[in-house]
Amino acid sequence: MQKRVTKPKWWDEFLAFAVKGNAMALAVGTIIGAAFSGITKSLTDDVIMPIVAIFMGGIDFSELKITLPRLFSEPVLDEAGNEILNTLNYGNFISAIINFLILALVVFFLVRGLNKLSEMGKKKEAEAPTEEPAPPEPSNEEKLLAEIRDLLKNR
Repeated sequence: MQKRVTKPKWWDEFLAFAVKGNAMALAVGTIIGAAFSGITKSLTDDVIMPIVAIFMGGIDFSELKITLPRLFSEPVLDEAGNEILNTLNYGNFISAIINFLILALVVFFLVRGLNKLSEMGKKKEAEAPTEEPAPPEPSNEEKLLAEIRDLLKNR
């Protein structure tokens, strides 16, 4: 006799969530965001930082670092016998900050543009003339009451 495998109770709920437009939009946004992050990193490292380096006297930010001493261990050697230095790479951190600022600026302008488009759509909807619905046809009772009212007025 074969044992029947039942799916967990939450499975249908999960599938409904995963197939919803919001979850798909989030997935697409994450993938595009990751790709865009690569573009901004390249923009920072390959375009902006070399221009900044020109004004800073040819300093390459990726090479800015402080060598820290090894207080409680012996020097660590690589395969060739050279000492591996313990460094604080603050130049890479500066590049990451600039990368973040560029990404934040682009996202700011993107959201700002989308908000303006949304506001324009709302203004067009508000400006569009709306036709007033025709008054409902009076019922037989209302007609009868109106006739009685008119007869009583004429008396």
